[in-house]
Amino acid sequence: MNMQNRITDVFRNQFGSQPLLFRSPGRVNIIGEHTDYNEGFVLPAAIDKYIYIAIAPRTDKEIHLYSQDFREGCVFSLDNALSPVAAGWPNYILGVVDQLQKKGCPLSGFNLVIDGDVPIGAGLSSSAAVECATAFALNHLFSLQLDRMEMVKLAQQAEHTFAGVRCGIMDQFASMFGKKGHAIKLDCRSLEYEYVPLDLKGYKIVLLNTNVKHNLASTEYNTRREQCEQGVAWVKEHHPEVKSLRDITLSMLEQLVLPKDELIYRRCKFIVEENLRLQLACEDLNRGDLIALGSKMFRTHEGLSKEYEVSCKELDFLVDAVKNNPAVPGARMMGGGFGGCTINLVREDAIEGLVDNLRHSYEDQTGLKLTYYIADIEDGSGLA
Repeated sequence: MNMQNRITDVFRNQFGSQPLLFRSPGRVNIIGEHTDYNEGFVLPAAIDKYIYIAIAPRTDKEIHLYSQDFREGCVFSLDNALSPVAAGWPNYILGVVDQLQKKGCPLSGFNLVIDGDVPIGAGLSSSAAVECATAFALNHLFSLQLDRMEMVKLAQQAEHTFAGVRCGIMDQFASMFGKKGHAIKLDCRSLEYEYVPLDLKGYKIVLLNTNVKHNLASTEYNTRREQCEQGVAWVKEHHPEVKSLRDITLSMLEQLVLPKDELIYRRCKFIVEENLRLQLACEDLNRGDLIALGSKMFRTHEGLSKEYEVSCKELDFLVDAVKNNPAVPGARMMGGGFGGCTINLVREDAIEGLVDNLRHSYEDQTGLKLTYYIADIEDGSGLA
């Protein structure tokens, strides 16, 4: 049974009526990691793994939510101020409702079922997909006339306020603006963007999941953000025109940050170099040069592991294991870090053999199961 039929059946069983269906995709990020909250560039793409929402209006002010994944329902009222709840999953939906209320949007009660095949905790941004699917569904249901950019911004605010993660805008943007066969070069300062062709010709994007959960991710994520902000503050004392790491050169870092703190220098240096790498990676894609792109992905991983220090031994093992494989031009850890997936460019005819070999060595080394996903590049949020 496909996902649309399944979620429709669940909705009918829960609420006894026929819903409207919406979906938002998870995302991969080809290159440009941790640059988004530093006003840099990112290069995400929406993938064919989705969060689905089935929804229908109610005649009262109540919100009835049901998660198929957790087999759990809960009820809230629009007459009461919404606040985050202990059971994590409703927060991504409630955070969006809260943002819409703050904008003065006319909402009424609704029934909603959530389901999907974006793996949770794999670094494919299931939370942003939930927020974007919710925003898109409510915008449609209540004829709110919000454009995609407005929905992206309020989905990001929902994550800040109800999930407590000060994420950049990339995940929500990719989920909402994805385009089949293309990556999105997004300027996280101006929100200007352009589509870059992602012609994989004979290769596939393969995501190898460490199955390590992001225990450290949100606290360390906020720490990295503070470290970058500290580096900017030190440079700003001498260059008041500087607003973020986006404006800073390597020589400024050597002169003004390195003498004060070597660790903060290393964090900032990675971000400045990653922005430069991304610009060159876009040129590689425009030329269709996957080998050149792949070498930059390996270099990014090295920086994330040694300089930004957001990797873990399981991620490092998977990248090291494919480094000298001629069927894998590029690989790196992807996402916030400390677990989740590596993103790999793999020749189609080599995928099965690669995964079989890695599965055994990974389990021997770590005691964990290795799972994988093959991702195709698809369009962003819409009706399912």
